[in-house]
Amino acid sequence: MNISSIVFKRFSRNRLSLVALAVVAAIIFVALFASVIAPINPTIIDVHNVLSPPSMAHPFGTDELGRDVLSRMIWGSRVSLKVGFVAVGLAIFMGTLIGSTAGFYGGKVDALLMRFVDIMLAFPTFFLILAVISVLEPSIYTIMVVIGFTGWMDVARLVRAEFLTLKERDFVVAARASGAGNLRMIFRHILPNALSPVFIAATFGVAGAILTESGLSFLGLGVQPPNPSWGNILTSGKDYIEVAWWLSLFPGLAILTTVLGYNLVGEGLRDALDPRLWETERR
Repeated sequence: MNISSIVFKRFSRNRLSLVALAVVAAIIFVALFASVIAPINPTIIDVHNVLSPPSMAHPFGTDELGRDVLSRMIWGSRVSLKVGFVAVGLAIFMGTLIGSTAGFYGGKVDALLMRFVDIMLAFPTFFLILAVISVLEPSIYTIMVVIGFTGWMDVARLVRAEFLTLKERDFVVAARASGAGNLRMIFRHILPNALSPVFIAATFGVAGAILTESGLSFLGLGVQPPNPSWGNILTSGKDYIEVAWWLSLFPGLAILTTVLGYNLVGEGLRDALDPRLWETERR
């Protein structure tokens, strides 16, 4: 049985992770087709339906301007999808680049790059993001870039650790003996074998990026009205918590479900990709 079959078999045995994967897939589907699924334009103001409770016309109720909360939730999922994938993509790129360079070359290069990683880790990430965004103009693009450029350190350490182990393996020594250059050894022989922890970190990273974006939007430093996001819907809910419970409940449940879904998928992948368990599966 090959490795991919073992990974799929182990992941499919984890029913909780399978359910989480289905939930995440559904959220991604809703985000991609928000323009078709949303029943009403999320920015249309209806002064006759201000703070209306959930009903057949508005299943999730309306906000303080009479806007349909369900439609805003659906469009807000698109914001979460963009922030999660773009920010984590940037973090994975930077972390892989720095970690692979440090792990492959070692010595002074490794020491210099890892001290830079340590300096970045010394700053509280969320407060660093707050400081940068308070200087720049709040927007979804600013959030994506800032989260990406402040979330690569753990990936760099994971990739470095994998490179330090893999570069001493026989297949890398054989590639070096056959005359392979450094770039070929990095990208052809070592990096493909070091990506398992990166995939796992990416899954957890998407959940963290969504949570960070929601927190920033809640504080008014994220996606700006009238554009909807789960965080700024929660901000409205804070002001009307006693008379409009639905403004807090539904976006809160959406954030909880999405973050929990990505975390459970990440845990399933971590168990499925654990090489220490492959020998047990082969027997």
